[in-house]
Amino acid sequence: MRFDVITLLPELVESVTQVGVTGRAATRGLIELHCWNPRDFTEDVHRTVDDRPYGGGPGMVMKAESLLKTIRAARKASLAVNKTAKVIYLSPQGKQLDQSAVRKMSAGTDAEQGLILLCGRYEGIDERIIELEVDEEWSIGDYVLSGGELGAMVIIDAITRLLPDVLGHKDSAEQDSFTDNLLDCEHFTRPEVVEDLQIPAVLKSGDHKAIAKWRRKQAIGRTYQRRPDLLLKNSLSSDDKTLLEEYLNEQDL
Repeated sequence: MRFDVITLLPELVESVTQVGVTGRAATRGLIELHCWNPRDFTEDVHRTVDDRPYGGGPGMVMKAESLLKTIRAARKASLAVNKTAKVIYLSPQGKQLDQSAVRKMSAGTDAEQGLILLCGRYEGIDERIIELEVDEEWSIGDYVLSGGELGAMVIIDAITRLLPDVLGHKDSAEQDSFTDNLLDCEHFTRPEVVEDLQIPAVLKSGDHKAIAKWRRKQAIGRTYQRRPDLLLKNSLSSDDKTLLEEYLNEQDL
């Protein structure tokens, strides 16, 4: 999958392909990252990309001219190898990113889809850019960052781990938190005892059906305790409701 990122800080965004899961995916050619700096599309000696806002007020706003040229160049390059090239603006005004949205963004791979991630800086970008070139606006949370780069890196990481052959096991992504709108169950590894705390006995039983049932119960119960809002998006089956009741009784809740 190809990602094109429009940013004034390409060195920051490029770091996402240098380590970890995304780094290995880039090395193996499973993702491509191309950064586009709007300063390269300016015409003045100072490579100016911002100006004071109309109407006054603090801060600066990213100018339309260089951004238009940058976005259109990135789209043209992406469409040369992809069927689509959607422009996403990282913005506090955007829809809040969740796992369902990430799954939709990761669909249509195999050189069919490219994403162009537009990172604002300063007080934001000229609104006419959004009207002319932006397909969707997304936010990674209700807080303020210095720019859209970290949001773009979050999207790249979240999508990459869903792509075929990226993770070591094909089921790894399916067992992550927020799959089916549930948090993940707890996990344990060796040794069996850590400062008098033992792992649940069922995990040593070798009974895969019992283990799967226990993990499902923990996922539902933990979601009920920590993120009950997620259960509003999830129609629990009668079996799941029974597991939740068992969990609450076991936890004295």
